[in-house]
Amino acid sequence: QVILHLRMGLHILRIPTHSRQSVPSGFAASVPCSNTVELFGKSYPQDDYTNVTEKILSKVGKNLHNKKHHPLWLIKEQVKDHFYKQYTGRRGNPLFSVYDGLSPVVTVQQNFDKLLVPRDHASRRKEDNYYLNRDHMLRAHTSAHQWDLIHSGLDAFLAVGDVYRRDTIDSTHYPVFHQMEGVRLFSCHELFSSIKDGESFQLFEQGHRTAHKQECHTMEAVRLVEFNLKQVLTKLMTHIFGDGLQVRWVECYFPFTHPSFEMEINFQGEWLEVLGCGVMEQQLVNSAGAQDKIGWAFGLGLERLAMILYDIPDIRLFWSEDERFLKQFIVPHISQKIKFQLHRCLTKYELVEHKSAYCCCLLPFSLVCL
Repeated sequence: QVILHLRMGLHILRIPTHSRQSVPSGFAASVPCSNTVELFGKSYPQDDYTNVTEKILSKVGKNLHNKKHHPLWLIKEQVKDHFYKQYTGRRGNPLFSVYDGLSPVVTVQQNFDKLLVPRDHASRRKEDNYYLNRDHMLRAHTSAHQWDLIHSGLDAFLAVGDVYRRDTIDSTHYPVFHQMEGVRLFSCHELFSSIKDGESFQLFEQGHRTAHKQECHTMEAVRLVEFNLKQVLTKLMTHIFGDGLQVRWVECYFPFTHPSFEMEINFQGEWLEVLGCGVMEQQLVNSAGAQDKIGWAFGLGLERLAMILYDIPDIRLFWSEDERFLKQFIVPHISQKIKFQLHRCLTKYELVEHKSAYCCCLLPFSLVCL
């Protein structure tokens, strides 16, 4: 439940070697007859936790979010462009770094332990994840890179990539999807510099955990971080969906943020959940080496936004290589309005024959029944 909700700048600092590696496109994996899984030239010994399949491995390295003019690429580029232009440093450089080529192979520690996910949490189950073995897995969310990127010295970044969750396939669910993670950390000076008498405020205290704050945070700090987070995300969604957008926040629970929220937008008269977010757990921030900072994080699903914005009726269509689908997203500008038109993909005969199963016309059988 928790991980499912979270599925749903260009300066380069020191990044650990395993995180910096760019993921090549194309088929990059295999499960040979031997007791190993081969991925990106590395061998992972199989054990009693290994449950990744060849069909799932065939998706690794496809990188739909990096294919120019693909609808997921358009969404990623819109978000990236907004952050680059809206948030800059003192020299005019983009404040947020963007990482969209990080390897989807992570350790269980990266995916769960460093994010404070309890050992007995349901999100760790083999039934919900794709494990290479007990120690390695295909990431279940882009949050798996949070700790490493913070530890490398970054305090404002976006991480984009394919994520893997075992799921029943239908028009809105698929075991491979794409997510964007956003993180912003603040020093005491950065957070309070624009506040009158800001030098008198502190980030931390020895207090008690409540529904509205962590035990180590001052209420003043939490209120400012929460305000900044909601302001940033409201501006982002308004940039994507247009002015006059109605937004509401629903309190929820994530292991790695507190307080935590789900953001909903009113689009065409219907309230839709678009992302999860919150104030980062200070224990996570501290363990990554940023003990003097406080921050927020959010996670959004690219497919979710694309399906809403472009009126795409089936999540499996994102994997289509049919030109009748893809050519509708070849536009001169990433922000150009697009509405997917099914009738442009099908003949009159197909529209009648596949009225309730149109996906079969645009996708190979292996995608419809993965």
